[in-house]
Amino acid sequence: MLSERVHTFGQFLLKKHGERVHKIAIDAGFTCPNRDGAKGIGGCTFCNNASFSPSERNSPARNTPSLDSQLDSGRRGIDRCTKARKYLAYFQAYTNTYADVVELKAQYDAALAMDGMIGLSVGTRPDCVSPEVLDLLAGYRDQGMEVWLELGLQSAFDHSLERVNRGHGLREYIDTTQAARKLNIPVCTHLIVGLPGEEAWHSRESLDIVLDIGTDGLKLHPLHVVKGTQLANEWRRGEYTPLTQAGYIDIAADLIERTPWEIVYHRVTGTSPANLLLAPEWCSHKWTVLNDLTSELQRRGSRQGDRVEA
Repeated sequence: MLSERVHTFGQFLLKKHGERVHKIAIDAGFTCPNRDGAKGIGGCTFCNNASFSPSERNSPARNTPSLDSQLDSGRRGIDRCTKARKYLAYFQAYTNTYADVVELKAQYDAALAMDGMIGLSVGTRPDCVSPEVLDLLAGYRDQGMEVWLELGLQSAFDHSLERVNRGHGLREYIDTTQAARKLNIPVCTHLIVGLPGEEAWHSRESLDIVLDIGTDGLKLHPLHVVKGTQLANEWRRGEYTPLTQAGYIDIAADLIERTPWEIVYHRVTGTSPANLLLAPEWCSHKWTVLNDLTSELQRRGSRQGDRVEA
């Protein structure tokens, strides 16, 4: 099992809360400063939020279902699969701290009011987290809730972030991470493997930099090409070649070995719906990737933390 070799978020929550806890993904209707003109138009070159949003919409004027309906649908789906009775509200789509703090509190409070909801996981950009937002999240933590701030860094190399039109650099990530952790808000850092122009050593160096700065959790994503993105145009022109599955597995295993055991892996791969995915095809098969990663760690006789430098 992967959880025997990787400190997974599911096992972390099970041990902490004594029973299964599942995330319910939410699209709260937020946008992004890299889309609305505040920092740019069109977003990151790889971004089509429909590829990971709980509903497949990508228009800034999208008709988002009500929060209650999303929570109810998510709860019913979990009930069919695992019968879990505790949940985290995962504000996932776009930038979920990019609004007035009064509006944010209203959204967060509404989600937390659902029976069985024990906390929040808030996905955002490191340049969109104000001190007021951090105080709000810290307040939930002070009430005993499970709270995670998920920061999309993607790479520690500013030239790579500029290449994909990210709209921020490493500096913003450092400032936000340090401010959050001072308030005892756990940070989960997102890293993308296989960005244009990056090789395996870039991913290793990005991880090492993130670990030096300090983080509490990690998410790894293989870069995949989805419809409706600038990256798709680059791929069609032959300007970008995605990683092979074997290549990703090798890099992901290396990163896991370099990560101290106490850091929680919220995710070790990412997928896209088949109707949106252009390449690579293997990114539509989550369990194949997870099984292959487990097998690679078994083949190496290793687990998370085995190659942590003293």
